[in-house]
Amino acid sequence: MNLTQEDWVSQFEADDNAVILDVRTEAECDEGMIPNAINIDIYEGQAFMDKLEDLDKSKNYYVYCRSGARSAKACEVMNELGFENTYNLLGGFLEWDGEVV
Repeated sequence: MNLTQEDWVSQFEADDNAVILDVRTEAECDEGMIPNAINIDIYEGQAFMDKLEDLDKSKNYYVYCRSGARSAKACEVMNELGFENTYNLLGGFLEWDGEVV
């Protein structure tokens, strides 16, 4: 599900079962990340899939990338793998105006 930044943040903050997932490259993450995000690079191909399989499918995943395109794809892949609740951040990190670490 695609959410605007405002909806993504308000839903995430009210969600006790939330995980923030950053699917950008390591170099992109070095430029800053949303606090408490875990990074799994979607460009890793099969390694990306393997790392997804290690995640708890009962959690709710708030996914972002640089602009929203890769994270939308990641949400599709996660849904195919059995993740029920994935939320894509529209506009991605480029439009993020919240806290950064």
